[in-house]
Amino acid sequence: MGGSRVAYSTMGTGPALIVPPATFGHLDLELDSEPIRAFYEALATSFTVVRYDRVGTGMSDRIRGAGTMTLEFEVDVLDGLAAELGDRRVTLFGVFHGAAVAAGFAARRPDRVKRLLLYGAFADGASVVSAGLLESIKSLLRADWDLGSRVLATAYLPEADRELSNWFARMQAQSCEGEMAASLFEMSVLTDVRGVLGQVAAPTLVVHRDNDPVVPVAVGRDVAALVPGARFQLLAGRWNPPWFGDTAATLRTAAEFLGFPAPPPPVRHAPAEAATLTARERDVLKLVAEGHNDASIAQVLTLSAHTVHRHVANIRTRLGQPSRAAAAAHATRLGLI
Repeated sequence: MGGSRVAYSTMGTGPALIVPPATFGHLDLELDSEPIRAFYEALATSFTVVRYDRVGTGMSDRIRGAGTMTLEFEVDVLDGLAAELGDRRVTLFGVFHGAAVAAGFAARRPDRVKRLLLYGAFADGASVVSAGLLESIKSLLRADWDLGSRVLATAYLPEADRELSNWFARMQAQSCEGEMAASLFEMSVLTDVRGVLGQVAAPTLVVHRDNDPVVPVAVGRDVAALVPGARFQLLAGRWNPPWFGDTAATLRTAAEFLGFPAPPPPVRHAPAEAATLTARERDVLKLVAEGHNDASIAQVLTLSAHTVHRHVANIRTRLGQPSRAAAAAHATRLGLI
């Protein structure tokens, strides 16, 4: 798409629901989080949920050409993906910077967008991050991306426990290099869609949590005011991403607007005290407990990273644990490793 290779994945069946990337991300690593996976699985009961990695991140091309750090390029990528899917009209679910990309596409291709759901949206990035703070964060991300990713995790997820915060930071750090993170962060802050929101013709719902730690409520209201006929819905909560916190309320709101049956609350598997693991799963989990990542485990056990990822996912499901670290700790308590 535009000369770049874009990785995307689909989940479920039904009409296309495209979710542009919110920030930095990785298609596979994101699904290591049970809340994120459960959130998308709930949407996938009625839609073909389409997720993709931004160029420069995740499983997409990690190199971006000159002049591509623009909203126009991001909309070009979404335009190409929509064409690849072949659906005449799609529904868009845009979160944070992904909301600006979704709105830009809806303004450019009004005949291709059925409905537009924007969550934690902003019209002008400068209303979220000041020029001084932007320069400080860019410098930090370039100088020490591991530390920068932890700082961003704390900002986006102030109510997260240490395990979730650490996982989110690692996922961000593995999704791209520090230089790319700084450039993409700057692009988000410099994004300004105030001039195009008035061209959006699709039915639009703007959803915001009342104590969003990143994007003030007033900023979300401004987005709704600029889109003709848009409705603004305020939910309770202090989590910026929609897949954490009270996800049931977010999914009910989405279901009402998008016209599909409200999915049941995500099911969390109870720990299986008598669970058993295969010999290979125990080998994998022992290395997880020692702090190895998927790539390192794959090298030690002579497996592909994809196979290791699947082993870890199966282990977490079998043990009913929300993360790989929790699974390792639980298995240790049970004497399984």
